[in-house]
Amino acid sequence: MPLPFLTADGVFDAHDEETLPHDDPDRWRRPYRPGPWRVAVAALLLLLSAFMLLATMIVAFAGTWGGATLCLAAALTVVGATLRLLRMGVWVSRTGLRRVAFFGTRSVAWSKIDSIRTVQQPVRWLGLPRTVQGQALTAAGRDGATLPVLLTDHNADFLARSEAFDRAAGMVEAWADEYRAVPA
Repeated sequence: MPLPFLTADGVFDAHDEETLPHDDPDRWRRPYRPGPWRVAVAALLLLLSAFMLLATMIVAFAGTWGGATLCLAAALTVVGATLRLLRMGVWVSRTGLRRVAFFGTRSVAWSKIDSIRTVQQPVRWLGLPRTVQGQALTAAGRDGATLPVLLTDHNADFLARSEAFDRAAGMVEAWADEYRAVPA
């Protein structure tokens, strides 16, 4: 049985003559697969929410509706946080670049981006305050605006997967090269 959510919209399928293998460039898409650390944490959180929903059912059958409501709200909060965790990352479309963080999203039009490049710099390890030397994909704005780091080789998607980081950085740079010159 094919699992289409694992293919990152066909990005890693057979490459034809196209530079960017996609069907609809107007749709926001992540040009890489979620990493194993992100997927493992999401799976554990969904397992926890399943136990919380089971506890909700047990508390409801016991007749304590206030406790059942509290358990249900906590379980739904964990499910929502898990879904947001899975959506985190860099998304691209014909209109621009979108960086989705846990608490916010920032979109930048291609026309406002001057360059996208990979640099060696201290990066955060798995998003924690600890920094290590690594690679980061950065974007520079045309008006001198500082944009946040897009990808690092030590985040939850690319830790210990340098080839995947290089491939994802190349895909984002290819999107930038193709659509930066085209007016949106």
